[in-house]
Amino acid sequence: MRYINGLHEGETIRNVYLCKGKRSAETRNGKPYDNLLLQDKTGILDGKVWDPNSQGISDYDEKDFIEVFGDVISYNGNLQINIRQIRKAGEGEYDPADYMPTTEKNVDRMYEELLAYIRQIGNPHLKQLLEYYFVKDEAFIKTFRGHSAAKTVHHGFSGGLLEHTLSVVHMCEYFAGAYSILNRDLLIAAAICHDIGKTRELSSFPDNDYTDEGQLIGHIVIGVEMVDEALRTIPNFPPRLANELKHCIIAHHGELEYGSPKKPALAEAMALNLADNADAKMQTLTEIFKGKTGTEWLGYNRLFESNLRRTSI
Repeated sequence: MRYINGLHEGETIRNVYLCKGKRSAETRNGKPYDNLLLQDKTGILDGKVWDPNSQGISDYDEKDFIEVFGDVISYNGNLQINIRQIRKAGEGEYDPADYMPTTEKNVDRMYEELLAYIRQIGNPHLKQLLEYYFVKDEAFIKTFRGHSAAKTVHHGFSGGLLEHTLSVVHMCEYFAGAYSILNRDLLIAAAICHDIGKTRELSSFPDNDYTDEGQLIGHIVIGVEMVDEALRTIPNFPPRLANELKHCIIAHHGELEYGSPKKPALAEAMALNLADNADAKMQTLTEIFKGKTGTEWLGYNRLFESNLRRTSI
């Protein structure tokens, strides 16, 4: 097995990968070609089939495991493979576990740390709400522990949602200690719940793609609906506190153009937005720089609107 993170420019390889994406396109001269996204547990690699009608290209579909033969090149600072042959791999030729990107951190330890934060919540209503999903709902717990936080941008791997959530909680814990205006229980509860809607917005691996519910509604609104489901089981939950918690979730992307139905109006919502944005961007940079050495400029990055490179030390 040749993992994607171990490939080098100039190699010719024959290996099985998951065809995560397949899209037909045309060159400027009108010649058809196919864009592929190849995946294993170490990452994603762009693939180009410049002659889709070649006899060496057998029938295959998106989400198939395929054996590819081709040349690894560098384009705009990123590796890709120019594919000469493709065939659909049969059962027994691959281990599905090799194709699921996973967190490098210990899931059990991360989840226990998250539960420790829940045990520290002093407000009984918020504590009951968190326990509804994270302690009592076994199906949710299993999904949450193994889910990604995104399709591609950041934490797009199994366990990524848990890793991202815990990182956001860590930052919010710091904010709560540094700024006395913040209600710690509300902020920590909001941080734990802010992305629970992603368990329904995205399908599980190996697909890790948007569900119908995700496409039509999105994780922010789904998350508020999930909070409402829990609220209906908790007697005498204060309506004002419920609205404050839901506002933090609704506003956690910070700006209307980034998908938040409302901009932050509470200090806790502002702190949550800052923590979520910081972790998302730092993890994105981590994934961009992963496996790269030296101080070469990587080219313009659309997300950061800047040319990027590693530091010299």
